Amino acid sequence: MSGLIPYLLFPGNAAEAFAHYQGIFGGELQLFDYAELGRHDGPADAIGHGMLRGVVELAGADAGADDDAVQMGGMFFSLLGTADAGTLTRWFDALAAEGRVISPLTTRPWGDVDGSLVDRYGIRWLIGYHPEE
Repeated sequence: MSGLIPYLLFPGNAAEAFAHYQGIFGGELQLFDYAELGRHDGPADAIGHGMLRGVVELAGADAGADDDAVQMGGMFFSLLGTADAGTLTRWFDALAAEGRVISPLTTRPWGDVDGSLVDRYGIRWLIGYHPEE
């Protein structure tokens, strides 16, 4: 059994977004279009369901005609301590590409390193680690 898995509704670019996240996090990607799922509330080639399984797990689809696409405010997806420092730093840099860094990776007064960003798809991330001694 896994933990919390975010389910994101994209504004028509789910296939692109999932490929991007797989390129960063690795893992196994499954995508099903509206036609395969018998959905008629959007284009047949829109993603009706997608799942990235691996160290970081995400699920989602292209928003249907009556759905709002994801909008994030007042929250972050936290990847604190989910991998080693080098991996987390690479993830931070890759997610920040074509996005916006809110706070760069910085050593905090309590000794941990963390930073936050909004990626090119509008998803907010908090990434950090405790430095090894």
